Amino acid sequence: MIALLLIFIIGARRAKLVPGRFQSVLEMGLDFCRNSIAYEILGEKDGKKYVPIITTIFFAVFFFNITGVIPFLNIAGTSVIGLPIIFALWVYFMYLWQGVKKFGVGGYLKHSLFPPGVPWPIYILLTPVEALQVFILRPATLVIRLLANMMAGHLLLALCFAATSFLFFEASGAVKAFGAVTFVAGFAFFLLEVFVAALQAYVFSILTAVYLQMSISEEH
Repeated sequence: MIALLLIFIIGARRAKLVPGRFQSVLEMGLDFCRNSIAYEILGEKDGKKYVPIITTIFFAVFFFNITGVIPFLNIAGTSVIGLPIIFALWVYFMYLWQGVKKFGVGGYLKHSLFPPGVPWPIYILLTPVEALQVFILRPATLVIRLLANMMAGHLLLALCFAATSFLFFEASGAVKAFGAVTFVAGFAFFLLEVFVAALQAYVFSILTAVYLQMSISEEH
């Protein structure tokens, strides 16, 4: 977190009209969060309000993901259950609060649990499903998706490089040659993990925008 804050503080203090490479990379990231996530899902009017939150979530999740491939850290912060829960609860209470703020408690429950244009007998089945989705499945899937992806990547890297170490330094004879195979596999998974770190930050951010849009839109 300190590293993330320092990067943006330094970038802001050294900002110039004609940006250098460092500033250009930061601005590309900020523009991506604003235009490709917030404005794309929420529209420009509502998107402007939520750009800071969505941008913060994207970069925070990415940085805590990428620690999984940084030497001497070697584990993603988001592969430990507590951190995905914190992010998911933040999103959960945010979209509930924004919906209640706009429609009121009764109006939000009606808006979320009783979609218009549905024959009333269908609500007997539909409303419990909607309640399960709004109050349980959305935060749960945010946690599980992020945790499972980052934990799986961590385990694959650990297995590949542990096998490489064993084969190179403890195995005997021709078996040592297989160490090269596990090393190449580990490097491939390393590159994949970098991609997954960015992808999961994007998925988490875009789902945040989608949930906000569903909470505040006039139509369900």
